[in-house]
Amino acid sequence: MELGAFSVSLNVKDIQTSKSFYEKFGFKVFGGDVSQNWLIMKNRSCTIGLFQGMFDKNILTFNPGWDENASKLDSFIDVRELQRQLKANCIKIETEANEETSGPASFVVVDPDGNPILVDQHV
Repeated sequence: MELGAFSVSLNVKDIQTSKSFYEKFGFKVFGGDVSQNWLIMKNRSCTIGLFQGMFDKNILTFNPGWDENASKLDSFIDVRELQRQLKANCIKIETEANEETSGPASFVVVDPDGNPILVDQHV
């Protein structure tokens, strides 16, 4: 199953403090808007998102249609097809993508330990 680019979205208490902390590990701002309390940071192929006040838990995130630099892939499996495959494998979808649409969409599942997994297609 091709899930696209992977990142960890972190629920942070203070985005400036977290930004400074991860910069010491070599991460650099790649995207986002600190004034809106979110940043995407990269260190080579490793990507983390810093999100202050946007969700309750850290989230594993996959982006079908993107490579690790958020560049659109020529070919990828649509998020709705990934959702269908997971349903066929008896995975409960917490928040579903509308299968009647095309283009950007997302769905959320929760792993056995309560970790949310967001599959978020931007293209």
